[in-house]
Amino acid sequence: MHSRLSNVMTRRAVLTACAFAAPVLSADWPVWRGPGHAGVAAGSAPLEWSEGKNIAWKANVPGRGFSSPIVVGGRVFVTTAVSLGDAKPSAPPEAPPEPRGPGGPGGKGGFGKGKRGPGGGLTGGDLSEHRFVVMCLDRKSGKLLWEKTAAQARPHEGHHPRYGSFASNSPISDGKRVFAVFGSRGLYAYDLNGKELWKKDFNIKMSMFRAFGEGVAPALHGKSLIVSYLNESGSFLTVLDTATGNERWRATPEESTSWAMPLIVEHGGRAQVVFAATGKVRSYDLADGKLIWEAAGLGRNVIPAPVHDKGIVYVMSGYVNPKLMAIKLGKEGDLTGTDSIVWTMDRGLSYTASPVLHEGKLYFITDSGMMTAVDAATGKPFYQQQRLPKPYNFKASPVLVGGRIYLASEEGDVIVIKAGEAFEVLATNTIADESFVSSPAVADGSMYLRGRNTLYCVRD
Repeated sequence: MHSRLSNVMTRRAVLTACAFAAPVLSADWPVWRGPGHAGVAAGSAPLEWSEGKNIAWKANVPGRGFSSPIVVGGRVFVTTAVSLGDAKPSAPPEAPPEPRGPGGPGGKGGFGKGKRGPGGGLTGGDLSEHRFVVMCLDRKSGKLLWEKTAAQARPHEGHHPRYGSFASNSPISDGKRVFAVFGSRGLYAYDLNGKELWKKDFNIKMSMFRAFGEGVAPALHGKSLIVSYLNESGSFLTVLDTATGNERWRATPEESTSWAMPLIVEHGGRAQVVFAATGKVRSYDLADGKLIWEAAGLGRNVIPAPVHDKGIVYVMSGYVNPKLMAIKLGKEGDLTGTDSIVWTMDRGLSYTASPVLHEGKLYFITDSGMMTAVDAATGKPFYQQQRLPKPYNFKASPVLVGGRIYLASEEGDVIVIKAGEAFEVLATNTIADESFVSSPAVADGSMYLRGRNTLYCVRD
């Protein structure tokens, strides 16, 4: 008995340590970038599928939402926003298409056009009353187990016509609860059977850069839930108690819109929360909110989620003044221009998609479909800006499972490439008349792909 207990305790200690040293792999996918926060899944996933092969089930998801699914136990959770149709959608005026800069949008297979918003950006969206919905599906069959309307409200601001939605914040789970963030519409906690446990109204109407839309996934560590509200007016970061929703601390950096998910790492015996943003990358002590370090250098519109391994945090921006920085942990204060910045890169970076970090290799892809793999320790490329077999557009983040990297495209193809130092395309899987903006989730041999209004489960 004592031996069994020791083994269990040792295993828990190893898992806890690994949570900050390298991607943790499990049979679930409880958070947008996977259990290790690096886009890596355990086990395997199908190499090939089509509408008649290896699609286990399809489920209808009403409304519009680009949040990614999460998988916990026997359940799949997804959020959406369903219009009640009391107002007409934004009408697209005569305007040129959005320019294609580094990683810029465009291409085929999109979700519609819109009008020019503040600052010259394209904006769209149905500004009628919406239901903000949390759905729970059976993992094996796709059957709807329960559906809850978290809130009903009229959005105060639109979103990017092609890549935005009013339900772009992916949910997260600690295994006992599921937390759904709807940005300006608040935060909601449910048990796995759909009982509302608590809710939090932050009393904010976010103003996003060029009205591109809200959509930052929260983060979890132990009993702490970390939420980012970085926008053009009144930015803040907050840590809440998972059981009660009570606020533990709040930071209010002078920061503009950023969509990067927070990252929790442990170094020197304390957990810290890393936020990547346009002005600076900042790290706060998870216990009390004290600023530990900061570093300037990223460009505007920071979207890719930070990743971490072996005491180095990797942060990236791919819009104006693109930059990838490898920041070594251990020092405090302003790290800008110091030897804590181990290496940087400014070519072939992701604008939207988050990177994959696995076995000392960092993989990332531009929005226009050029793939790069570098040595995470040195930044030296194994290959750089390799083009896929045909033109694609990417907003979904790649995932790695079973030695393969899966790239879900806006055109409805999922391209599979070999993980490693050499670039090699293994397969291209097509679902006709579909488009993927949400990132895949992978758990226990199954891949979950969210299209326009359909959630697919792909398994051998």
